[in-house]
Amino acid sequence: MPLSPPVSRSLRHTRAITVEAYARDDGLWDLDASIRDVKTRDIELGSGTRPGGMPVHDLKLRVTIDRNLTIVDAEAASDAVPYPGFCETIGPAYKKLVGLSLMTHFRLHLKDRLSGVLGCTHLTELAQVLPTAALQAYADDVFDTRGGAEDNSAERPFELDRCHALRSDGPAVATYYPRWSIKAVSG
Repeated sequence: MPLSPPVSRSLRHTRAITVEAYARDDGLWDLDASIRDVKTRDIELGSGTRPGGMPVHDLKLRVTIDRNLTIVDAEAASDAVPYPGFCETIGPAYKKLVGLSLMTHFRLHLKDRLSGVLGCTHLTELAQVLPTAALQAYADDVFDTRGGAEDNSAERPFELDRCHALRSDGPAVATYYPRWSIKAVSG
């Protein structure tokens, strides 16, 4: 279902976030994430005028992960920043992501290591999307996304109870994962 029709308006700012996942030849995976902010008009920054259409932020973050979703390498690059010569110096701090699991309290550990002056607000915000992006990348490639009545696996599907639609007591699980469906307790 689409959004409702908007009232009369004019575009002023676009933030684009992308994550591309690559299976590497060595068995690891790279998640290449980027965040880009672009204004439609000229803006005045402390460092000078940024022309409309030119990025205020164009930041990239690459994490290399193993099949267990543990970060084994990380790097950051800042191609456009509001304070050239200062913003981009934080890139090496993102090595602090190495050793973190995307599945075990990642956002909490990210905050401990790279929030506030310990990192770049925008790169740290970008890193927050990595766990779910990795899960999507691994779905039916690293993780089995089986289901249906023919599923005889002894292992419970990973995706159950991770969102509203796939709650164990809901109709989607009853339909697509009947073996793992449970009856809701009324009361």
